[in-house]
Amino acid sequence: MIFTVSTSTKTLQLRIKDKHAKVLRQMARKVNQVWNHVNEVSAKAARPFHGKPKFLSGYDLQKCTAGYSKCDDVKVGSGTVQLVCVEYATRRRQFKKTRLNWRVSNPKSSKYSLGWIPFKGGHAKYKAGQIHFAGQKFSLWDSYGLSKYELRGGSFTEDSRGRWYFNVTIEMPEFIGPRLPAPAVGIDLGLKDCATASNTQQLHGRWYRQHELALAKAQRANKKKRVKAIHAKIRNQRKDDMHQFSTTLVRENAAIFVGDVASAKLVKTKMAKSALDAGWSSLKTMLETKSHQAGIVFMEVNEAYSTQTCSCCGSIPASSPKGRAGLGIREWTCSDCGAEHDRDVNAARNILAAGHRRLAVGIFGV
Repeated sequence: MIFTVSTSTKTLQLRIKDKHAKVLRQMARKVNQVWNHVNEVSAKAARPFHGKPKFLSGYDLQKCTAGYSKCDDVKVGSGTVQLVCVEYATRRRQFKKTRLNWRVSNPKSSKYSLGWIPFKGGHAKYKAGQIHFAGQKFSLWDSYGLSKYELRGGSFTEDSRGRWYFNVTIEMPEFIGPRLPAPAVGIDLGLKDCATASNTQQLHGRWYRQHELALAKAQRANKKKRVKAIHAKIRNQRKDDMHQFSTTLVRENAAIFVGDVASAKLVKTKMAKSALDAGWSSLKTMLETKSHQAGIVFMEVNEAYSTQTCSCCGSIPASSPKGRAGLGIREWTCSDCGAEHDRDVNAARNILAAGHRRLAVGIFGV
């Protein structure tokens, strides 16, 4: 059996131990100072009454911050300062503004900016269970075995509860060989259940709904720490369930087809809370990334009429659920062929059939 070796880029996130939070906040304050300085310089250069407006690039902003890392009490290196300038120029172009929001370093302020410290490849090194960066040593919980990888660029980031994380990009080797014949699966995205596969596997979701009552109580009692803890729990549960669901599907199938439903329109309706809680975009991103790493097919297909169409005979019978009136119908029987259907499983099977049709005619794009 012949195997080929390739590499893929992956970002790992590891938690830094809380005893280093003070040092990291001091570094983040210096990063905020650089950001605010280039923000002011960029805004002045873009003012029309100074002559012809000039939009400074990241390289131009780096000249304005040269030597800052050598000042007293500055604990970040020149590489971090340069990355801040590049990031600022990128975001300014993205939002098409001459000035962005200031970064606030006061943790008691309602506009406090969560800590962020970028670094270049080679500036953060892993030795004996610690990260060496800018003359400091940071202990962390190493669940990936960082000693096996070459660390590239990344950042230190802070979450809303004051916990710090080490985010780093690595290259992972992949051994690709002949895949054994495996089935394909279609996935129907919904609100009652976040995702339903054509093989009847389900991702139930509704993570926010499970904790909505406890969250409301904490908000009424003005318990800010408790509110942040509940939001973090919801986020972690959603991420963990999606990772388990997507990993299982990628491991067991050779092709994955997902309906092209998007939450952009639903968030403007009364179903906005459920649409955002479902996290369809995150799930599709996970499936696409893991499918590419595993060397299997991932495709979004048009899911129009997938709920109304019978997956057995292919007709749209009079008994199928239609429109808003049919939203409450979870099971139905086809009046043409007599097949009994679960609403979501039937839609997932129609999505699977649509994916096979696209592969048959050689259309691999979305």
